[in-house]
Amino acid sequence: MYKSKGFRTLVLLLLLLTLGWISFGSESRPRLAEAAEEYQELQLFTDVLAIVRRSYVEEVPMKDLVYGAINGMLAALDPHSSFMPPDVYKEMKIDTRGEFGGLGIEITIRDGALTIVSPIEDTPAFRAGLQAGDQILKIEDKLTKDMSIMDAVKLMRGPKGAKITITVFRDGFEKPKEFTLEREIIKIKSVKGKTLQEGYGYLRITQFQERTGDDLLRVLETLRDANQGQLKGLILDLRNNPGGLLDQAVSVSDAFLREGLIVYTDGREEGSKMEFTAHDQGTEPSYPLVVLVNGGSASASEIVAGALQDHGRAVILGTQSFGKGSVQTILPLSDHSGLRLTTARYFTPRGTSIQAKGITPDIVVEQLELNASKEGRGFREKDLKNHFETPGSKQGDSESEPEALPLSDGDIQRDYQLMRALDLLKGLQLFEGFKGQKAA
Repeated sequence: MYKSKGFRTLVLLLLLLTLGWISFGSESRPRLAEAAEEYQELQLFTDVLAIVRRSYVEEVPMKDLVYGAINGMLAALDPHSSFMPPDVYKEMKIDTRGEFGGLGIEITIRDGALTIVSPIEDTPAFRAGLQAGDQILKIEDKLTKDMSIMDAVKLMRGPKGAKITITVFRDGFEKPKEFTLEREIIKIKSVKGKTLQEGYGYLRITQFQERTGDDLLRVLETLRDANQGQLKGLILDLRNNPGGLLDQAVSVSDAFLREGLIVYTDGREEGSKMEFTAHDQGTEPSYPLVVLVNGGSASASEIVAGALQDHGRAVILGTQSFGKGSVQTILPLSDHSGLRLTTARYFTPRGTSIQAKGITPDIVVEQLELNASKEGRGFREKDLKNHFETPGSKQGDSESEPEALPLSDGDIQRDYQLMRALDLLKGLQLFEGFKGQKAA
């Protein structure tokens, strides 16, 4: 009993020191008073830890208990904070470079179920017909109930050519369906472009990676070369783009804005309060711009759409976006693991937070793609457990409608939203021409 009490006392002391609640010096008394108020809660944790170490049916490594406690703590915060063991942290760094072995799906936890946010274009998951909102019930023979996102990622990643079976349920399915997929080296080309009609370009960003800003400029230059050196208008497609790196969202926005605020962040620490502004150098000509969004457009995608909308630089067309208005900071830890922690909210130039609300399009156009499936209800940030609300926001937003995936080849005849965007682009260009004639 003495040994157990001593162990609990040692753990508690280490926790208090780590959290900065006690210190040694002239300023220690206020910290000690604050620590005393929290002692009872922390003692509960150390009591449970000591009991598990002493009485659990099998001996459990201390690292496993610590990792489990950290996972539980972060899971209670919000859907986007998480702990990454060393192997997962290593994979995450690979992800941001745009190349990894796996299936090609973005996942989250919704109502306790492992759920697909969106399949990534030109990947095994996309070609197999997996959709946003699909619930993954099993990975091989392992049930996903109570499985963490990181554990699921580890199971689905693997060597090229290795097959894996996942069991999926979708609204409209009579029973769960198995999908057997062959893993590939997923090389995500974050920016793709093509000419839709003479002078009118189409540019799609699949997610925001380390080179997205540079790739955007390269693709735009290619589009100009294919259209006699200039564009009459451009469609920027951010549908089903789950986001990515904040600095790349800023870089993309900066390409279309000459000046002014792009986005700002606000959090508890001084370092989380940042402002990002546009620069005139390298800005694209002021041709008409239409941005496509839907329920799968999240985070960095919403930063771009919000900045261009607030500055009046683009018309936003489509359906309500996902509504992830928080910023996650990746912090390396001492054992080569990593901490993904929500440290700030971001706001559009006009001070609007889209957290749990999303970007509202200027023109709402539902997807009426000819082969669109109505199976599977789309979902957004507000549907995720432990999401935090925007101060002053109201609950009870309209239900999300199912979203059809954008076609990988941009086939305008089969993509209703894209057709409407091109019509709008032509109308804007024509209007600009009328204005010029009148001024002359």
